Amino acid sequence: MDLTLKVWRQKDSKSKGQFKEYKISNISEGSSFLEMLDILNEDLVAKNEDPIHFDSDCREGICGMCSLFINGRPHGPEEEITVCQLHMRTFNDGDTITIEPWRAKAFPVLKDLVVDRSSFERIIQAGGHVGVNTGGIPDANAIPIPKEKADLAMDAAACIGCGACVAACKNASAMLFVSAKVSQLALLPQGNAERTRRVTAMVNQMDSEGFGACTNTGACEAECPKGISLSNIARMNREYYSAKIGSRQD
Repeated sequence: MDLTLKVWRQKDSKSKGQFKEYKISNISEGSSFLEMLDILNEDLVAKNEDPIHFDSDCREGICGMCSLFINGRPHGPEEEITVCQLHMRTFNDGDTITIEPWRAKAFPVLKDLVVDRSSFERIIQAGGHVGVNTGGIPDANAIPIPKEKADLAMDAAACIGCGACVAACKNASAMLFVSAKVSQLALLPQGNAERTRRVTAMVNQMDSEGFGACTNTGACEAECPKGISLSNIARMNREYYSAKIGSRQD
């Protein structure tokens, strides 16, 4: 395959970026999108040019590091996959492909296609964990949990924190990410002890990081590589308002 790539190049967080066009030839349809970028970078290094900086880690669709905006969509044109699972057979010979970083105030561009997503980590640190001393480790089946709730908690836990939901939202809202992390604990008895403090702290941290409000358009769910449901946002809102009402009664 012969392709034309329009890639966002930005020296650092303080520099003004711009698109730069590259021609690349003889790309196998079986190559992954990241492998295609690896080949392009090998060519750039051979020419003593600065390679394109982009994030990747597991390359198995687990870590969510490969945060690229491809032809106007987070993770590219395929449904429920990350960029590392996107293969070049998705595109046609002669195509022009536009590659950008996530665009969000809370995800500042560090260099080229790499953004700083540490705001997500600070939201998790604010309450997305179980912090009480619950003693020894219980047997897996010691606490009866209805299968429906266990399934919903597992579905929410599938969120890999890639940030595609933020990139897809015109308000750069992080509500799908935060609601998934709130839900995976709120649905389980182990998370009950801290549910009020957790949802309040995580929502407050989300707001302080500069993420926008929910647009109610569903773009986040449509572009999520793990199929996280909007129903988690409804659950997070119920948890949050219940916590606020409870604090008033206290």
